[in-house]
Amino acid sequence: MEKSIEMGTRRFGRVNWMGLQTLAEREVRRFLSVWTQTLLAPLITAGLFLTVFALAIGPSRGDVMGVPFVVFLAPGILMMTVIQNAFANTSSSIMVAKVQGNIVDTLMPPLSPLELVIGFLAGAVGRGLFVAVAIWLAMFLFLGIGLAHPIWTLTFVVLGAAFLGGLGMIAGIFASKFDQMAAITNFIITPLSFLSGTFYSIDTLPPAMIWLTQANPVFYLIDGVRFGIIGRSDSSPWLGLLVCIVSTALVLTLCWVWFRKGYRLKS
Repeated sequence: MEKSIEMGTRRFGRVNWMGLQTLAEREVRRFLSVWTQTLLAPLITAGLFLTVFALAIGPSRGDVMGVPFVVFLAPGILMMTVIQNAFANTSSSIMVAKVQGNIVDTLMPPLSPLELVIGFLAGAVGRGLFVAVAIWLAMFLFLGIGLAHPIWTLTFVVLGAAFLGGLGMIAGIFASKFDQMAAITNFIITPLSFLSGTFYSIDTLPPAMIWLTQANPVFYLIDGVRFGIIGRSDSSPWLGLLVCIVSTALVLTLCWVWFRKGYRLKS
């Protein structure tokens, strides 16, 4: 005799592993299916950044943190590219689904808010890791830059992709039109990326700018990856790890709350 299932109880247990795996695979396949745009293009863009700075500033700029300017710059370019792509993955996935009206295909299956967050995050972290590996291989081949601390590098890359992937979910849920998404990208994400110590050491900044930079969580992501790759940083990697974990946890908690409430998704 079959046992009756109480209302509100999911037949497959506490975790819908099949649904979670399906959502995660969909998010990964989204960027792999257009790899020339999502993986090759960021690699070329990062290479162009490094080439332009090397030609325009490199010869006249002295060492930064005891290493050539291009070597100092490379980890920051890598991390900046990772977080921009992680943000783009989740924000575009949710935004396009809302505009096309098929977000219901994601919300109707028996997936909990936490499973939705993890599923979307899988695509962001996967894309971030693919981009990071591709750019680092190019850095190793052309600049001879290795990994001073591989575990630190991997940790900050994953945290950076998760943090910006969470911000991408928030932006995708909040925005209802593409111009709103463009505004979020241009006025929030881009300044966070560029004013984060990617192109400079904070030792060269005036006091007010140092305070502003240190208030930016992305600074600790950039600084952490720089420590992992070249072994030099502006701040303690342990402080950066703490700031990044707390910031990521807060962002992902807000994502969970919004998915749970169906904020700007079910109306």
